[in-house]
Amino acid sequence: MDILLIGGGLAGLAASLDLAGRGHRVAVVERKQYPFHKVCGEYVSNEVLPYLRRLGADPAALGPAAITQFLLSSPGGRTLTAPLDLGGFGVSRYMLDDFLYQQAVARGVTFYLKSTVTDVTFDTEADQHVVALADGRQLAARVVLGTYGKRANLDRQLQRGFFGQRSPYLGVKYHLRLPGFARDVIALHNFADGYAGISAIEADKLCFCYLTTRENLRRHGNIPAMEAEVLAQNPRLREILGAAEMLYPQPEVINEISFAPKQPVEEHILMVGDAAGLITPLCGNGMAMALHGAALAAAAAHDFLTQKTTRAGLEGAYARAWQAQFGARLRVGRAVQRLFGGPVLSELVVGGLRHWPGAVQALMRRTHGREF
Repeated sequence: MDILLIGGGLAGLAASLDLAGRGHRVAVVERKQYPFHKVCGEYVSNEVLPYLRRLGADPAALGPAAITQFLLSSPGGRTLTAPLDLGGFGVSRYMLDDFLYQQAVARGVTFYLKSTVTDVTFDTEADQHVVALADGRQLAARVVLGTYGKRANLDRQLQRGFFGQRSPYLGVKYHLRLPGFARDVIALHNFADGYAGISAIEADKLCFCYLTTRENLRRHGNIPAMEAEVLAQNPRLREILGAAEMLYPQPEVINEISFAPKQPVEEHILMVGDAAGLITPLCGNGMAMALHGAALAAAAAHDFLTQKTTRAGLEGAYARAWQAQFGARLRVGRAVQRLFGGPVLSELVVGGLRHWPGAVQALMRRTHGREF
């Protein structure tokens, strides 16, 4: 085959649609069966809409929420609001990923579902990859994209630097209903050692997703106790937790979320989306970055497969394009992350930004891109 994508999240699905549309033979290995939930804030900047429409995958068909306003609260409940320049939309990964999957199947993309990649080797003489699956099958591909998300055992096999460093962060996500919540607002609420985002998705539902530390959870024993003792110290979060109807009994949880720098190319594999670099959730732009990364990788892979460039040219061009598009965003995201989570500093930052709206807009522009 021409292209193999390891992971069928947003980056993998968008890249598969893009490359299939360019006439290439594409396959995706995904360890789950669609549809499924993922820990994700489920807000997408409108910068992605032209690209999705070019792929024939306009998310308007899913009835997403239109989001135009941003609200930020300090741990004590002090708030500031700001308009979102481009705006965005809210849609669940359960719906969006399945929608893109169905589109990809219709375009002839091959899927290996409920399958796990255990090893990837590069055959220099044949100038291709050999990908081993857990069931013993081996797949050969001229180009491999790593689109498997934040962390996978493949990172260990590739000896990626960040994998050996434990991360203190974990993420928790619910879908809920909350009568009266404005459907055009994405809100970010700070608490001790973490922050929670809430925004509308399709139908009458909301996504409630927060990042905190394993230490916070260890100290309080379980998620409900931590929410009652820590998150609820912010009065805005106390209102949400007290009034919301949770739509599934247990939240989705992911551990070891790392914001450490990564490399966009590893052992001739082009890394895309969270596998290439993860922006802090408080910047709210990870889904858009995954889609934009897919566009960059698909364009670079197409040039290689049509013999417009060499493999070295492919890898160099993609790495440069990725750094130019996302390097500064990730650095700003890590800097902003350090301003929040501590109650005293968070109160000072929110209090100061309330009187400096231009700074709020500047930070949002530095963590978001333009339409592509």
